[in-house]
Amino acid sequence: MRKTELTNYMLCNAVAEMAQELIDADLGDGVVKKRIGLAGRGKRGGARILVATNKGDRWFFVFGFEKNERANVADDELAALQDIAAQLLARDGWQLDEAIKDGSLQEICDDDKDQD
Repeated sequence: MRKTELTNYMLCNAVAEMAQELIDADLGDGVVKKRIGLAGRGKRGGARILVATNKGDRWFFVFGFEKNERANVADDELAALQDIAAQLLARDGWQLDEAIKDGSLQEICDDDKDQD
């Protein structure tokens, strides 16, 4: 997805849709898949994002790919992403704040920050 112009704004819009239960696939253990439209290709031929979530107030972008690059993730990749989801979702507010401060996580859907 290095060439894909996936913006913070697009990711935040995807989260807003998922918060309204517009999820394309629940892959289990806190991982969901969402299609994102790309210029000239729409959602069907666009990008796929995998998100670790509690389907409430926690949404972590963990992986993305273009539909023309691959059809889906392999079983072993999904297992690894589910492990990552469990670790992220187990963090408390203080741990998340520290991860943002040290740069290991980046917050993008914060109403007080620019979302371009």
